[in-house]
Amino acid sequence: MKSSFHGFASLEKGKKLESFSFDPGPLGDEQVEIAVEYCGVCHSDLSMIDNEWGMSAYPLVPGHEVVGRIVEVGGNAKGLKVGQRVGVGWFSGSCMHCAQCLSGNHNLCPNGEGTIVNRHGGFANRVRAHWAWATLLPEQLDGASAGPLFCGGITVFNPIVQFGVRPTDRVGVIGIGGLGHMAVQFLSKWGCEVFAFTSSDSKREEAMKMGAHQIVNSRDEAQLKKIAGSLDFIISTVNVAMPWDAILSSLAPKGRLHLVGAVLEPIPVGAFSLIGGQKSISGSPVGGPATVAKMLDFASRHKIPPITEEFPMSQVNEALDHVRAGKARYRVVLKNDLG
Repeated sequence: MKSSFHGFASLEKGKKLESFSFDPGPLGDEQVEIAVEYCGVCHSDLSMIDNEWGMSAYPLVPGHEVVGRIVEVGGNAKGLKVGQRVGVGWFSGSCMHCAQCLSGNHNLCPNGEGTIVNRHGGFANRVRAHWAWATLLPEQLDGASAGPLFCGGITVFNPIVQFGVRPTDRVGVIGIGGLGHMAVQFLSKWGCEVFAFTSSDSKREEAMKMGAHQIVNSRDEAQLKKIAGSLDFIISTVNVAMPWDAILSSLAPKGRLHLVGAVLEPIPVGAFSLIGGQKSISGSPVGGPATVAKMLDFASRHKIPPITEEFPMSQVNEALDHVRAGKARYRVVLKNDLG
């Protein structure tokens, strides 16, 4: 008897999602099948629906911030069992034998499997993943709001670990949105002095409540000059052009500007703006399974929740429109009401 998954798919580029059923085929020996309870809505879902990155395949079932219970385990899956609550993010698998996987950098695997790239994701009643990418969720974390940790959360937590950000550092966060609001909370609990860069006055008070120590208007030249040469690390979470020269000038010697927001336009940088202060620009994707687990433990210990709004999965198009209009405060989560 064939199994059937039920969800919502975009049948063509940019189209609204429609009810969609599909046969996932046999469960892989190293896979687990998860009954979706909640799935976050990420801006990357919109990018894939619109094929902004040129790698979408239709019909496309988006959704890559999944929280749910394991309902079936493949014969060679390790360390997991039916009934456990897990989460799955941007990646649902990696080869497990290349140099990157063997060194713990599974997120850099050249053959990594994206949860919504050439396969169907979590806007559905079921989703599958390789056992290594289905991460146990600490009981202290609320499943209803934890989904965004598996993409947005790990995207901003990973560089904190990778680049050895220290509790004594002064760190800037550009953009207090879906990614930035989690970055501010992580860095504040990490012990850093946090500078929140935002052009929205409406977010000033909220950013302070999240743990920001200073608010900087990212479009105000005078405010940027005031902090020139003072920041050790800056995480940019936005996907729009910024006054990059002024941003780089705010870095201290040996400071780093790190990009996690997918800015589509090239970033103009003069060589001397890097050479003089031995500054760096870098970027990173989500983290590997070990870093995901570390992030979940940190979030659980310090009670760091994504701030979410909930929609029933049956209202997925309304939820996507809400995100597309920039109205989300700060992440949207779909609750599975498909059965």
